[in-house]
Amino acid sequence: MFLAKVIGQVVATKKDPALSGKKLLIMSPQLVDESDPAKFRNGTNTVIAIDNVGAGEGDLVMFCQGSSARQAEGLRPVPVDAAVVAIIDSVDVLGDKIYKINQ
Repeated sequence: MFLAKVIGQVVATKKDPALSGKKLLIMSPQLVDESDPAKFRNGTNTVIAIDNVGAGEGDLVMFCQGSSARQAEGLRPVPVDAAVVAIIDSVDVLGDKIYKINQ
């Protein structure tokens, strides 16, 4: 599983029928900065994921990819490679809280 910040959403009117009614989010993966573990740094890519928990722009979320994404509730028959499975409340690294919701 990975952490990401939701930076937008995708709207697609023509898509696989199994995707109907599913919200698609654009996310920027977040990595713990090796030079300063009290901070996140952006990953080098963006990811489009199905939102399974009601996340929105600005939220820090946990997502999974690959076959694990299809294990999320209701996604087994959906052609998906990434799924948001949690909205993060807080993150502690090496005993320091580096993220708290609504900071």
